[in-house]
Amino acid sequence: MANRLANETSPYLLQHKDNPVDWYPWGDDAFTIARQLDKPIILSIGYSPCHWCHVMAHESFEDDSIAAEMNRDFINIKVDREELPDVDSIYMRAVQAMTGSGGWPLTLFITPDGRPFFGGTYFPPEDRHNMPGFPRILSAISAAYTSNRDQLLSNSEQVIEAIRKQTIPQKHDGEIKESLIFGAFNHLIGDADLENGGTRGAPKFPQPMFYELLLRYWKRTGSAQVLEIVTLTLEKMARGGIYDQLGGGFSRYSVDDRWEVPHFEKMLYDNAQLVRLYLHAYQVTKKPLFRRVVRETIEYVTREMTHREGGFYSASDADSEGVEGKFFVWSVDEIDAALTEEDAELAKLFWGVTEQGNFEDSNTLTVPVSLEEFVAGSGRDPGELISDITRVRGILFDQRSKRVPPSTDDKILTSWNALMLSALAEAGAVLDNNEWIETAQRNAKFLLTEMRDSSGRLLHTWRATGGTKGEAKILAYLDDYSYMIDALLTLHGATLNYSYVDEAQELAQQMIERFWDRDSEVFYDTSMEHTRLLLRPRDVLDNAVPSGGAVAAMAMLRLSVFTGDHSYSAKAEASMRSVLPYLEQAPTAVTSWLSAVDFLTAKRQETVVMGALDDPVARDLMREVNRQYSPNMILSGSSMEPDQNEKAPLLQGRALVNGKPTVFVCENYVCNLPVTSVAELAELLSSDV
Repeated sequence: MANRLANETSPYLLQHKDNPVDWYPWGDDAFTIARQLDKPIILSIGYSPCHWCHVMAHESFEDDSIAAEMNRDFINIKVDREELPDVDSIYMRAVQAMTGSGGWPLTLFITPDGRPFFGGTYFPPEDRHNMPGFPRILSAISAAYTSNRDQLLSNSEQVIEAIRKQTIPQKHDGEIKESLIFGAFNHLIGDADLENGGTRGAPKFPQPMFYELLLRYWKRTGSAQVLEIVTLTLEKMARGGIYDQLGGGFSRYSVDDRWEVPHFEKMLYDNAQLVRLYLHAYQVTKKPLFRRVVRETIEYVTREMTHREGGFYSASDADSEGVEGKFFVWSVDEIDAALTEEDAELAKLFWGVTEQGNFEDSNTLTVPVSLEEFVAGSGRDPGELISDITRVRGILFDQRSKRVPPSTDDKILTSWNALMLSALAEAGAVLDNNEWIETAQRNAKFLLTEMRDSSGRLLHTWRATGGTKGEAKILAYLDDYSYMIDALLTLHGATLNYSYVDEAQELAQQMIERFWDRDSEVFYDTSMEHTRLLLRPRDVLDNAVPSGGAVAAMAMLRLSVFTGDHSYSAKAEASMRSVLPYLEQAPTAVTSWLSAVDFLTAKRQETVVMGALDDPVARDLMREVNRQYSPNMILSGSSMEPDQNEKAPLLQGRALVNGKPTVFVCENYVCNLPVTSVAELAELLSSDV
């Protein structure tokens, strides 16, 4: 019989609806019954593609005897960390304070008023490898809660105090200056793997924010060393097993130090950020590989991760048919069965397929040598060989499509969608692909309509349920607002539709009203309207996604330029001063904040394109604007001449020259003479303003 999770919308919670565990979703009901029965609470936090979450569920939560003990002695709460990131943040900090590490599944024991007193991550069903079995943990906790509660509560207060110290903002009077970027340099490159890319050791994570900052550093300095570190990493990743060589898109991380064997789940946020990173690297280097990765990753997202209403799904699982990576890996026999003898030999050579394999007697597809090297060493006609590789890739993709695919976490999150929206808008503009821009616009319309409540407040998550249109719920977090503001400004730059700036400004006002703390001058991760937890979370460090506070700072800085309202930039600078110790002492943990520092301290360039983008000349001018990597450029414009009452400072007085599409290149609203030709624009953009 299904438990209380059967009525939830989260795919992760629904995975546990048939457990014999009497699960509650997070909410007042669970805490009320815990107080009434005077029972401790088991809080289990995970997410849909999490492999070890599946393992613990199968080993423990599907076991009748373990479930019976959980139901008898505890109240059990299951949480999707992606639905309730505030709950996850607070209790992850608690486990880290208790054990020195964290991860998912996150397993905590808390009091009926929410205070954590014991926790960990994965627990096996029996004692194993110096790890206590989950049943033994249950028995010991139940006994201690009955006989030694005072000591447990004393330990809990120490944990809470440790978390409090981490979350309370500290004011600093230091100056936000460009020397912070240069001071971070040795930290940024000190652990670089100069053979395989990324940082030394395993596992390897893509770290797009880290390499975005290095590209910004290269833009400032022209450092060949920095550019080499970035390009090596991106090339190795694109040729590794972490990249899906048949279907496009990146897995969460590589378990080895050569990017060969991935942890096979694919997350929307990784792929959104990596599209932008590879796009920027393409602008710098013009490497065809980087452009191809952008295209293939976008094709993957639009093909497999997009709802018909325009929202993007959150993730695809690592497992299929209960086996990790089964959908993605190939044996020699499978290659031979799918292809002709000649094509099979080509496939095995190009993608490094061997009898011994590199993952449990099978092969993740990799590209051991670059395409250029492979073609050069083949002795064959290059065009013909590349055509054959492309054709064989298509055959293997079609063959793989007949397998049972991994499940998809089809909830739609505002923040992660905004990351993908930014990527699509910018990629469409840079690579002149109007279809991608239209997809971005469709996504923006979905988010601005479906992800709002009746009062206009953003909501965090949406999922179609059965035959219904879909349900949005949970008040939006800082990530949702800040990422969305940034995305709308980027979409304006791709379309020259100023309504997106207006929408961004409206959301910014909401964000300030709900998340800004006037006393400490910082943005909190939750609004004043969110349910109160032990503490109000404020996570300034980058994780798999950029810190919401850092993106809020960047969005405020950008919006200040668009609107001329310096109150936005004042809030950005104040919030940046609150993280000065991290900027100075732990820069690798706050690279998105350092990107905001780069924007604040760089010579600001504003480029204004006036003219309808269906005009071929206007399109040519836009192509030239987007050709170069200019991370701190503000791109604006309009498809029509602004009237005399135009309030947007960037558009004031920007008339077409002789009725032709016209570009103004400016610094601090002071512009050069307008230009109407690509040649004039190229010369102007290549010189100092």
